[in-house]
Amino acid sequence: MSKPAVSAALALALALSAGTAAARDKAPADLILTNARVYTVEDKQPWAEAVAIRDGKIVAVGSIAAVGKLRGAATRTVDLGGKLVLPAFGDAHVHPLFGALSRSRCPLQDGKTIADYQALIAKCVAAVPGDGAIYGIGWSDALFPPSGIPNKALLDAVSTTRPLIFESTGGHTYWLNSKALAVAGITRDTKDPANGTIDRDPATGEPVGSLQEAAMDLVKHMIPPPSAAEIQNSILYVADHFNSLGIVSWNDAGVEYDADGGSAMVDAYKAVLDAGKLTSHVAVSLKWKNEQGMEQLPGLLRAAERANRLGISTHTVKFYVDGVIPQKTAFMLAPYENSGDERGKPQIAPDLLKQAVTAVDGKGMHAFLHAIGDGGVHISLDAIEAARKANGARPTHHMITHMNVVDPADQPRFGKLSTFAQFQPTWASWYDYMELTVAAIGPKRATYIYPAGSIVRAGGKLAYGADWPVGGANPLEGIEVAMTRRTAGDPNAKPLLPDEGVSLKEAIASHTINVAYVNGFDAVTGSIKTGKSADLVVLDKDIFNLPAYEISKTKVLVTLFEGKPVFGDWTDAASPAAR
Repeated sequence: MSKPAVSAALALALALSAGTAAARDKAPADLILTNARVYTVEDKQPWAEAVAIRDGKIVAVGSIAAVGKLRGAATRTVDLGGKLVLPAFGDAHVHPLFGALSRSRCPLQDGKTIADYQALIAKCVAAVPGDGAIYGIGWSDALFPPSGIPNKALLDAVSTTRPLIFESTGGHTYWLNSKALAVAGITRDTKDPANGTIDRDPATGEPVGSLQEAAMDLVKHMIPPPSAAEIQNSILYVADHFNSLGIVSWNDAGVEYDADGGSAMVDAYKAVLDAGKLTSHVAVSLKWKNEQGMEQLPGLLRAAERANRLGISTHTVKFYVDGVIPQKTAFMLAPYENSGDERGKPQIAPDLLKQAVTAVDGKGMHAFLHAIGDGGVHISLDAIEAARKANGARPTHHMITHMNVVDPADQPRFGKLSTFAQFQPTWASWYDYMELTVAAIGPKRATYIYPAGSIVRAGGKLAYGADWPVGGANPLEGIEVAMTRRTAGDPNAKPLLPDEGVSLKEAIASHTINVAYVNGFDAVTGSIKTGKSADLVVLDKDIFNLPAYEISKTKVLVTLFEGKPVFGDWTDAASPAAR
């Protein structure tokens, strides 16, 4: 074929393609949401009145008249009567398996006192005959002042014949009875493992009944592992719960894998996805194994490659840099109050952390770092800085989570290093826990607790993650507390460092588009924009026109995932006149 003929054929093909695209753009929508207050979280078009959806995608956002042009004979139109529509929410920090097991294996969350815990555990012992271990989750550090360390005698009062192993809400401590210690062979002569502590009586050296961090591994073999069905059910449970809160995107923060790249959790996600029941965009963060060094990197990369091949987005590595403050396992820049030179220690050596983060960044993956003490935050930022210097500017979005305390000198580094600060907004209202924290770090450092506002003012960005089930996952409660820094729904509650609150728009962005960005889904979800997935929420109240302390009382009426309701019903959301 001659060149003119080729050119003519190409021109014809392009014209036909353009004509097909134009026809598709003008095709009727499947669904139009109209007469609404649509907050898009898009700077160029922050507000609209209507949204059109076709094949699960947003095809138009704008005025009632403009969007109405896509109405056809088969289009369903829902008049929302002025209700607020937002992008569906996301969560950048979730533990689905831990959360589901915390509700299925002797849960303690409903206990408010130590006596409550004992009664709940006694029921579990009675309900499970035999001599095997009883395991549960959900006790609060705050009920064991001043250090958050419980004693075996309290569990011995329930049973001395069955091993009792109970994990704290935060997942950093086991509480054991004497039988569990005996079966595990833990005595006064047992040495603390690396990155772990066997809590002991200061006078006798005898174990008191709690294990911190890596010391938990000494008894994990006594806990029955979850079955494949339990793991799949945990995903289904979380998807249903999160959809009811308006959440359709989450990051599973710390998934285990083996040396060959296999992962029971990834396999469970694949099974749920193949069954058509995964009603959220899910990203997986693979757990860096602190007991190993750089030799684990090839296995980690194999696990990421396999998960991505199976259709489970895996581009992030979760590093546990330190522990928690009340038990003094968080790494601090200066010693804890009245503790001599005790300042905790990193669970990953700073030089190794730099090497690991640099390697992960070099592979185009993102570092997700658990750091609670100001020392943990500092060495995490140092590691990210080392990666930026070694690899140059890359489209990697590293993130540090928790950050109970951030030294003022480190607060501007988030913006300079393009690193997201991931706070758990509702933790600012955990007064009992904050009392333990303040007692451990003293009044000066207590002015640096969860400094979200300062980091934003210094040029940093936030991406919120509830750390569910450690904290409640309700984004509307999170938005309120992010703004007010006090107990949700209580305008008279004492705020925690109120100047560290953020604006409503910042709080919404940090629960939507910013989360989508760090989860790797910003091109797909997180804002209301033509071409994106139709992931939306309809609220019963307009949070832009409410007192801040009323935001947490707002309800999600409908949650859309890929254009389909996964929670709620249009009969609840439509204007009464249009029903």
